[in-house]
Amino acid sequence: MKNNFLKYTMIVALAGAAVIPSGCKKDFSNPNAATDEQVFSSPKGLTGVVVGLQRVYTLGRGSTLYNLVTINGLTTNELFVVNAGNTAEVQVATGGNSVDGNNTMLTTFWTTCNKVIYDADRVIASADGLSDKSYASGLIAYASIFKALSIGDMAQFWEKVPATTGSNVTFIDRVDGFKQAITVIDNAMAKISANAISASFISSVPAGIDISNTLNALKARYSLYAGLYAQALTAANAVDLTKKSTFNFDALSLNPIFETATSTNNVVQVKDSTLGLVTGLQPDFADRRVAFFTSINPTIAPRFRINGFGNAAATAFPVYLPGEIMLIKAECYARATSPDLTNSLVELNKVVTKLPAADPFAVGAGLSTITGSFTQAQLLDSIYKHRSIELYMSGHKLEDMRRFGRPNAERRRNLMPYPLRERDNNPNTPTDPAF
Repeated sequence: MKNNFLKYTMIVALAGAAVIPSGCKKDFSNPNAATDEQVFSSPKGLTGVVVGLQRVYTLGRGSTLYNLVTINGLTTNELFVVNAGNTAEVQVATGGNSVDGNNTMLTTFWTTCNKVIYDADRVIASADGLSDKSYASGLIAYASIFKALSIGDMAQFWEKVPATTGSNVTFIDRVDGFKQAITVIDNAMAKISANAISASFISSVPAGIDISNTLNALKARYSLYAGLYAQALTAANAVDLTKKSTFNFDALSLNPIFETATSTNNVVQVKDSTLGLVTGLQPDFADRRVAFFTSINPTIAPRFRINGFGNAAATAFPVYLPGEIMLIKAECYARATSPDLTNSLVELNKVVTKLPAADPFAVGAGLSTITGSFTQAQLLDSIYKHRSIELYMSGHKLEDMRRFGRPNAERRRNLMPYPLRERDNNPNTPTDPAF
């Protein structure tokens, strides 16, 4: 990854300073730092902020990405805690009432999501005022990706999400949160349709994210989660499945899963080759995705280890997988008002038969075609199974468990309690869910 992350550190620090209100205010002005007005009125300053959004979202144990993957993995039995000294992880893995508003993982996750949304809003508003509309459209689209991801991430874990940012904000239902993320994406698409993103913007941000394909992929994802199946199918069909979109890492900006868990073998690890699935839904013995996502250490416990997108310091992490888009299509066909089970099975089989060599990320089951006649329920069970395998350790299984009606016994919690930091400072914070 280009070290735009380091290049803009001071600008990003300034932009992020206003995000989380503190109990007492003091003015520690730095005469050498860029002013707030300078940061948000220039292309260079705004570029620094959007690079900072990616940094907050992806880097370190406190990142949204680490907490998304780990909280989801522990809640849905994909992962287990190696060392009981990791208190927050143990609480999530235990589930139920052991997870409360004091959990530091949930608090960090909530905070980083809201931080990204706050700064993204400022970028989107400020970029509209730039004279170079092609550079501005890049800024808006890039910021919108991280805003949409952050809204969508919160909506996967909390029953209600903040309607906006600021003091004493109100909350909206989580499904409306997905719809809000779609609105953000639609605005970004309109901007880049009116003014194509300039090459100078693309060269100024970290390599890896395919902006147009990512916007369509996220619209497909959140439309599916909101139950807007026709819209999800249209968006999924607009994604070029031959191209990658990734968060990239290097020797200075480490993959957070590798940095925290894989390299230390002291926080979390994969459970085993079942990938946390119950009998009847577990991967077939010949499924090549198991060897992609897990490895085996024959001498030192635990035997099964993280592989896949957390196997090395510089391993890129996909923003979405081609297989996710195929499975979105399969599910949309199956859940349509007039279910199209024939085309649903066609899309499912694209994932089931896909060879690693045919996938941009080398994720492939390499299994035989599924044949026969299936009911809608049977087909949805198979789609759930292959989403759980294809999207292993991607942070989406808890949402899938609810959507596919899996029993509560298969997960540690259904929805998360709100952080006490939010409850103590916002009287509009909703009541915690019972489970």
